Amino acid sequence: MTSFVELPVPLSTGQRLLTGLLRLTLKVIFRGLVRPWMPVAGQRAVLRLLACSSRPPAQVSIEPGFLADRPCEWHRPPAPSSSVLLYLHGGAYLIGSPTTHRNLAAHLALRCGLLVCVLDYRRAPESPYPAALDDVVAAYQALLAQGYSASQVLIGGDSAGGHLALISALRLPALGLPRPAALLCFSPLTDASASALHRPAAGDPVLHPSWVRQGLSAFCPPLMERQDPRLSPLNDDLTALPPLLIQVGEDEILRDDSLRLAERVRAAGGEVRLERYPGFWHVFQSLAGRLNAADLALGRVAAFVQQRGL
Repeated sequence: MTSFVELPVPLSTGQRLLTGLLRLTLKVIFRGLVRPWMPVAGQRAVLRLLACSSRPPAQVSIEPGFLADRPCEWHRPPAPSSSVLLYLHGGAYLIGSPTTHRNLAAHLALRCGLLVCVLDYRRAPESPYPAALDDVVAAYQALLAQGYSASQVLIGGDSAGGHLALISALRLPALGLPRPAALLCFSPLTDASASALHRPAAGDPVLHPSWVRQGLSAFCPPLMERQDPRLSPLNDDLTALPPLLIQVGEDEILRDDSLRLAERVRAAGGEVRLERYPGFWHVFQSLAGRLNAADLALGRVAAFVQQRGL
């Protein structure tokens, strides 16, 4: 089943004011500061600072651990199902960590009733491709070794983490590994050439094109074509992808990465659901618990998961 839907979010006066304030805050602090001129250490600090403004739901326990020799955080809701979500944080492969994505991961765990593992995969520029990919494949194998069947494992991620979820899922068949039950992608990068960025009329309050290109330059091997399917899942054979849910904001430069991927999955005969959120920005789901649109989006994720008996 394939469906493409646009989901306008009705906003109360309070939510309209909050949405405007958050948009301005992100534009000034994140888009204004997270640029190539700032050292990567500084960029990482900006995201950590922004993440401090969110408090994960108290009902979810958060435990540090290791998976395939990589640090991770386990988010356990009350009475979780027998399935697990391997979640891959975003951040242009340069920034982000399980700590910065606690709010989003905890809300996913609570909404979906899933055990969520946020993997601290290796980042660029210290560890370029294929280090992060190798970490995810190893983590997936470790979950299978722990007794999970592939039909109990979902892989998800946002932004660069969504890209990593896609290239990992496409890598598994070549290694003789079963495909996971489903993929969840929030605003994924799908074209490493960054040659078809969207120009939203309202502007993108989060991502600056120069920063996206900085991340890609640090992550991609210099002698590897950016259009190579191993780097650009948009160009890969998509017939082996598991059922895929994509959520994307209309006001972000990566919007068309999601639209083009959904079209190609559909053309390949795959199962894909694309949800577009007018008036919202890159990975707005990270503001769950404060922004009604984020809560609505995660409710749609929960419905997608439950429809598959996970």
